[in-house]
Amino acid sequence: MGIRKGDVILLLSPNSIFFPVICLSVMSLGAIITTTNPLNTTREIAKQIADSNPVLAFTTQQLLPKLAGSRLPIILIGQPDNSPTEAKIVSTLDNAMKKEPSERRVRDRVNQEDTATLLYSSGTTGASKGVVSSHKNLIGMVQTILNRFRLDQKEEIFICTVPMFHIYGLAAFATGLLASGSTVVVLSKFEMDEMLSAIEKYRATYLPLVPPILVALINGADRIRAKYDLGTLHSVLSGGAPLSKEVTEGFVEKFPTVAILQGYGLTESAGIGASTDSLEESRRYGTAGMLSPSMEAKIVDPESGEALPVNRTGELWLRGPTIMKGYFSNAEATTSTLDSDGWLRTGDLCYIDEDGYIFVVDRLKELIKYKGYQVPPAELEALLLTHAEIADYCCYPISG
Repeated sequence: MGIRKGDVILLLSPNSIFFPVICLSVMSLGAIITTTNPLNTTREIAKQIADSNPVLAFTTQQLLPKLAGSRLPIILIGQPDNSPTEAKIVSTLDNAMKKEPSERRVRDRVNQEDTATLLYSSGTTGASKGVVSSHKNLIGMVQTILNRFRLDQKEEIFICTVPMFHIYGLAAFATGLLASGSTVVVLSKFEMDEMLSAIEKYRATYLPLVPPILVALINGADRIRAKYDLGTLHSVLSGGAPLSKEVTEGFVEKFPTVAILQGYGLTESAGIGASTDSLEESRRYGTAGMLSPSMEAKIVDPESGEALPVNRTGELWLRGPTIMKGYFSNAEATTSTLDSDGWLRTGDLCYIDEDGYIFVVDRLKELIKYKGYQVPPAELEALLLTHAEIADYCCYPISG
């Protein structure tokens, strides 16, 4: 079946080279790509399908049961194994790529303001919502990433450990780094020894990851250094959650030749917000970095709406070319998150110091109240990670 401008296409797949191929091909036709987590339950995926109303799905044989009952036409990534299935398989990706396009088809013009992606996020608060991003948003995102890594100066080799269905992986690997012509080693899923072996085998220089992987590297540092040659690795890029000063210092102590670069962003900002782009900036432990190029920021008092001066904690608001168009079919949530001047209320409690560095304190809606005092979960998490017997953590507020 033909894919046309405005069609929503569901992609349910683990990381693979086909992920960016499908994403970029679909968007080039003016269609809208919506991705989902392969670990989601059938019910969760069904909810996303009902909300986004896709006309076609791409998935693998292994993940076909996740689409049970959807009756969506499916293009299978890889060859079918001929096992019984209720899924409506209309073709395979191999066959679709071999098929010549119709000469009678007129290609639709794709404009920068057209919707390109529909990624689902819990948003600044509340239930999962579809984040509508335009081609203009993605162009701004890719340009920022190309400037951030300065990839025109020398060849870099990246290990892809983060999921491409998430804005982190989509921004970094499915679009940004491929646009630079960089070498990307794709791991289908995260497995510590596989990742370390890939770094050694392919002489990787950059390792984008999330804080739990960083914690695991710290805890297993002695075994890792004895078993693997990580000599080519010069930088890790941490994103997805705040990284405490204690964890940063612990990593630097164990791996002194590897710099930690932090990045801050949301699905609603196409993964762009702030970052530590240089070695000098990365030495500011505990910071999320300086504001990304072309972005504006202000710290706002959540109660009064007043803009606050430096070193005062409040809600971080962002504005710039990567900020989403809004939430899909949810005007109320859009209005409560985007104001009339284009400012995105991030829901993150932050402050900006006199040098322009952004520090993430916590989530606005996740503060623990104890005897009238506000206790940020991130502070508890940072404290717990200093204990030698604690490998991971989870802190959250409860009522009662």
